[in-house]
Amino acid sequence: MSDLPRKAVTRTAKLAALPLGFAGRATWGLGKRIGGKSAELVAREVQQRTADQLFKTLGELKGGAMKLGQALSVFESALPEEIAGPYRAALTKLQEAAPPLPARTVHGVLAERIGEDWREYFLEFEDTPAAAASIGQVHRAVWHDGREVAVKVQYPGAGEALLSDLAQLSRFARLLGPLVPGMDIKPLIKELRDRVSEELDYELEAQAQQEHAAEFEDDPDVVIPQVVHQSDQVLVTEWIDGIPLSEVIAEGTAELRDRAGQLLARFLFSGPARTGLLHADPHPGNFRLLPPAAAEEEEAGQTEEDGGPVGSWRLGVLDFGTVDRLPGGLPRNIGDSLRLALEGDAAGVYGLLREEGFVKESIDLDPDAVLDYLLPIIEPTQVEEFTFSRGWIREQAARIADPRSPAHQLGRQLNLPPSYVLIHRVTLSTIGVLCQLGATVRLRDELEAWLPGFLAEDPETGDMETVDVEAEGTEYAEEEGEPEGEPVQA
Repeated sequence: MSDLPRKAVTRTAKLAALPLGFAGRATWGLGKRIGGKSAELVAREVQQRTADQLFKTLGELKGGAMKLGQALSVFESALPEEIAGPYRAALTKLQEAAPPLPARTVHGVLAERIGEDWREYFLEFEDTPAAAASIGQVHRAVWHDGREVAVKVQYPGAGEALLSDLAQLSRFARLLGPLVPGMDIKPLIKELRDRVSEELDYELEAQAQQEHAAEFEDDPDVVIPQVVHQSDQVLVTEWIDGIPLSEVIAEGTAELRDRAGQLLARFLFSGPARTGLLHADPHPGNFRLLPPAAAEEEEAGQTEEDGGPVGSWRLGVLDFGTVDRLPGGLPRNIGDSLRLALEGDAAGVYGLLREEGFVKESIDLDPDAVLDYLLPIIEPTQVEEFTFSRGWIREQAARIADPRSPAHQLGRQLNLPPSYVLIHRVTLSTIGVLCQLGATVRLRDELEAWLPGFLAEDPETGDMETVDVEAEGTEYAEEEGEPEGEPVQA
C-alpha cells in the first residue's frame, strides 16, 4: 500500500462512502429478496459485505478512523448475535493489524528521528511490521546490546489524519449508526478527540510506560516492557512474547480465559492505586498472556507440552499512549457509592451522585429508582465470583437502550462529569473484554484490595470491614453516569 492517505478530501470521501455503501447494499439486498432469496440469507450477506468494507476503509486510513474501529471492537459483545456475528471478525482485526506502510517510509522516519546512522543502533531490524495500529506500527528488532525490542514508528502525518478523521466522523456519526447498530458513536468520537495530543506525544507515552514498568518490575502477575529509547515519533521498548488476548478470546481454554480476565481486572484497579495512572486503551490488541517466567516454570515443574500452571501465567501490557492521571488512584466516591449501593442505601448513593455532579442540581430523581437502575449493572460485585458473558452485557445494554424502559428514561436524566469520562470508558471497555473472554472473575477481591472506599472503615479502629451484601449488586456506581444526557451504550 502507499503512504498514509493525508489529503482531507481523499480521507473524507473514503469515510463518507461507509454509510453510503451501507445504503447501497440495503437496496441491493431488497433486489435480491424480490429475486427470490430469503430475507435472512440476504441480511447476512449485506452485513458481511458491510463488515468487509468497514475493515478495509478503517484499516487503510488508520488515524482516527482506525482508532474508532478499535474502540468499537470491544463493544461488539453487547450487540445481538445476529448483528454482532458478521462484524466481530472484521472489528477484531483492527485490534492487532492494519495494512502496513512500505519499508522506505519507515526507514525515512528512523533516519529523520534517530539519525542517518540509525542502523547502528540495531543488530537486526525487521522491515515487515509485527503489528500496525491507528497512529503507528511496530517492528521487531535487536538492540545494539542484544536485547529484543519493539520499535514503534509513528506514521508521517498521523496527527493531521487523526484530527481530520475524528472531525469528519463526528459530522456524520448518526449515519454510521447502521454499521454497528445500538451504539451511540458521537460521545465516543468526542472523547477520542480530546486525547489526540497525548497519544501523539511519544515522550509522554515513554514516561507513563516507564512509571508502570518500575512499579510492576517484580510483580508476579503483570509484565510491563522497559523503555529502551525514545525520540520524536519513535519509541523503542523491550519485546515481550505471549498469546495475544484476541487469540485467548477466540480459542483459549476456559482456564486461560478466566486467568486473563482476573489479571485484566487486577490491572484495571491496581494500576491507578500503584502508579497514579489509568491505562486508558484496554482493547485486546494491547494485552498478551505470558507463560510463567523461567525460574517459576522450574519451581512449578512446567513442561513444554502443558505450558505451565494456568494460575502462574502473567498479563503483558502494551501501549501507554493514552492514560488518565489520577494521583490519588481511582476517586474514593466510586468505592463509597458502590459500597452504599450494595448495602441498599439509596439515599446515600443518591447524595454522592448529586455531590459529584452525576445528578444535576436542576433535576430531582427518586433515590430508590436510581438504585434500581444501578443494581443490575453492579451485579458482578455482589458475589465472590461472577461469570461475564455476552448474554449478560446484551441484557444490560437492551435494558438501558430501550426507549420504552424506565431505565432508559432515568438514564437520560443522569450526567457524566468531565473528570469521569475516561474512567467511564475504560471501565465499560474492560467489561466488554471480560464478556468477550466469557471469564469467571473474583471481582470483589480486586475491589477490596485496590478501590478506595469500597471497604467501610470501622469508626473506632479505622480498620476496613468487608461489606455484607444480601441484595443485588454489581459494578461501579459511577459507571452508569451518562455522557451528557445520553443513555449508557455498552
